[in-house]
Amino acid sequence: MKTEQGRAIKLVLSVVVVLAVAGGLATLGYQQVAKRQQLLEGLDQLEMVGNSLGMTLVKVPAGRFTMGNEEYGPPREVQVAPFFIGTHEVTQAQWQAVMGYNPSQFQDPRRPVENVTWLEVQSFLEELNRREGTNKYRLPSEAEWEYAARAGSQSRFFFGEDPGQLRRYAWFGADGRTGTVPVGGRLPNPWGLFDVYGNVWEWVQDCWHDDYRGAPPDSRVWGGGDCSQRVVRGGGWANRAEYLGSAVRGTYQAGFEDPSNGFRIIMTP
Repeated sequence: MKTEQGRAIKLVLSVVVVLAVAGGLATLGYQQVAKRQQLLEGLDQLEMVGNSLGMTLVKVPAGRFTMGNEEYGPPREVQVAPFFIGTHEVTQAQWQAVMGYNPSQFQDPRRPVENVTWLEVQSFLEELNRREGTNKYRLPSEAEWEYAARAGSQSRFFFGEDPGQLRRYAWFGADGRTGTVPVGGRLPNPWGLFDVYGNVWEWVQDCWHDDYRGAPPDSRVWGGGDCSQRVVRGGGWANRAEYLGSAVRGTYQAGFEDPSNGFRIIMTP
């Protein structure tokens, strides 16, 4: 009899634990859905423009921020003029529409184009400007990229310091899968940019400098330095959390192609 009562008590306790865990997961799931909905609703308040390719660009306001940190620095104050930046990394479908071919290793029209060199990106921008009848499309400067990525923050990530939150916002090495994913699958930053961290490293316009000593006080493209090397920002799908962050920077040869490298565009007002 005591044995049967003990088993019954254990069964009840097991059910209680399962229900508690399920309830906790449901609450966590609800909180994540609510957070995503809140962020997406906030996008309605942002000024956006589009083009014939279906690209969406959001207006980034003028402002001033501290660029870099103690590891990627030295930190410097930068004045930024307003500009529009792509809410998503350029997709394979958009590249195909402009260039007539798809160089990507992980083929899917919804995924970011990758395996493109900095030099090839310049050709894409030239053709995009021709198609759209403008000369306003270009790569962001390194300062413009970081300003947009930070979205008013000064923390390691735009959402704070905790890398444990990255999975909500980024596709990166901790996910244990190889290759890119369709753009826009994770949460955006407060200024409407998706995939700021992870998915693909993003080319910017600047020549490579080892640090920010001698950098201009504004957000213009920084020439000089080693222009055979160009800067990439944001981290890619293969990287661990320590290689992601608003201040993290890297470099590749301008003619180097890699399935972790892509880009997003900006448009001057």
